Amino acid sequence: MDIDPRICENVAVNDEDVHNILLSYLVHNCFTGTMESFIACTGVKQPADHLVDMEKRKRIFHSALEGNALKAIELMEEVTPGLLEKNKDLHFDLLSLHFVRLVCSRRCNEALGFARTKLTPFGKEQRYVEKLEDFMALLAYEEPEKSPMFHLVSLEYRQHVADSLMRAILEHANLPSYSVLERLIQQATVVRQCLSQEFGKDVHQPFSLKDFLKS
Repeated sequence: MDIDPRICENVAVNDEDVHNILLSYLVHNCFTGTMESFIACTGVKQPADHLVDMEKRKRIFHSALEGNALKAIELMEEVTPGLLEKNKDLHFDLLSLHFVRLVCSRRCNEALGFARTKLTPFGKEQRYVEKLEDFMALLAYEEPEKSPMFHLVSLEYRQHVADSLMRAILEHANLPSYSVLERLIQQATVVRQCLSQEFGKDVHQPFSLKDFLKS
């Protein structure tokens, strides 16, 4: 269901609200340089304690994104001690990143030893068995990135783990796991999808945020 843009023209939007929404997104995602430029241009203020927190989260995020999971784990123990003990799924994902890094570096014997000591214990729970089988299968290929499990060695997988890591750290600190901007987009998308289903079942295609942004 398409909404006439003229309907929105008389809805007032406060600049300060927009600035705070954008700032929350930059802080949430640790875009330090962009945030500093944004503050300089708009004059909006940001508490100093957020800057310290951002730098710590940024180091953890980039360590995970680069596949340096052991460094990410080390930093997490400093910032959020005990979190990985409580969040076994996240701990498994981080350890799997290190395993993949060893496999892709052709250090297969080291990867096998690491899997035996660090990953195999997760196999006591059925929900990890299939994941373990997929990761161990990487050892059978000279070029893991060309194997049927290629997604496990991809940047997209590391991005997924790093994003999950950031959300877990924020939740641990009793902070929102998604930024205000992301929540607004999620809510707007759900509303548009519901409207499309309710009023345009036989007339319009299902609402697509991607297509809407292109229009």
